[in-house]
Amino acid sequence: MAALSEKEAEAYLDARPRYPIDWYKKIAARTLDHKFAWDVGTGNGQAAIGLVEHYENVVATDINEAQLKRAIKHSRISYHHTPTTISEDEMVALVGGENSVDLIVAAQAVHFFDLTTFYNVVKRVLRKEGGLIVVWVYNDIIISPEIDPIMKRLVDSTLPFRTPIMNLAFDGYKTLPFPFEAIGMGSEGKPITLDIPHKLSLKGFIGFLRSWQPAMKAKEKGVELINEDLITKFEEAWGDKNQVKDVFYKAHMIVGKFPEVKFESDQVLSQDSNKGLLLETEVGRNHKRRQPSDEGDSRQSKKQNTSEDEA
Repeated sequence: MAALSEKEAEAYLDARPRYPIDWYKKIAARTLDHKFAWDVGTGNGQAAIGLVEHYENVVATDINEAQLKRAIKHSRISYHHTPTTISEDEMVALVGGENSVDLIVAAQAVHFFDLTTFYNVVKRVLRKEGGLIVVWVYNDIIISPEIDPIMKRLVDSTLPFRTPIMNLAFDGYKTLPFPFEAIGMGSEGKPITLDIPHKLSLKGFIGFLRSWQPAMKAKEKGVELINEDLITKFEEAWGDKNQVKDVFYKAHMIVGKFPEVKFESDQVLSQDSNKGLLLETEVGRNHKRRQPSDEGDSRQSKKQNTSEDEA
């Protein structure tokens, strides 16, 4: 994520929605323990402050110092600046060590990460039994029939300036690699869709657009998408400039855990269903071979088994 200026960080804080408290309650109910949670890409601590209601300690990390300066303080939340130069071992130690974290949350953030590095750290620190990783993103905002078409045209205009990272967010994480086992709250390629209610003033909305990553990326290339003409259109569609509107951010979430380990002896062999379904473990087959009813059956059994093995 690009580093925000002091002014941009302030605008981003004003416009960023507060995640519904029932999200944390439902997710926390699915973890085995509630000692440690890690909020990755915490920003101003929006998710961290929700997590601390359900976990004894929360570690919140971010690459952006301007955001961390505005983070919501709490005695059981420890905030840490984590530059790109930090190593995997250093990150593991900072978070709490191997197999130590009950819940990992990346709210509006995972698409900015080096996924290989991030998932390597996750697989080291997440508890193998009862630990969960949760990622979510919001990629659209519904305000009113007058404003939404203008926003749609603005979104379309960002297409030439989007990076593959940004497209992960615009796609609602449908194309996000997520190498964890689903628990019924979204899965790789199939996130669940949720609404986030929020309130925005016109000033807050325009400030948010100016701090919006696609608009910042376009500005880096010399194109000002949030220009005076666009602002005028939004002002006219908004109506009363002092009105605070109810808005809805469209969010997409995936929750996962470590895959359950399956032992070879538990694997089931199956024959062609057209010949009759046969479910039988390798151990069971060997057991049958060792118990012929008589010598004749033994020879016949060996012959039959040999034929089956060759087949």
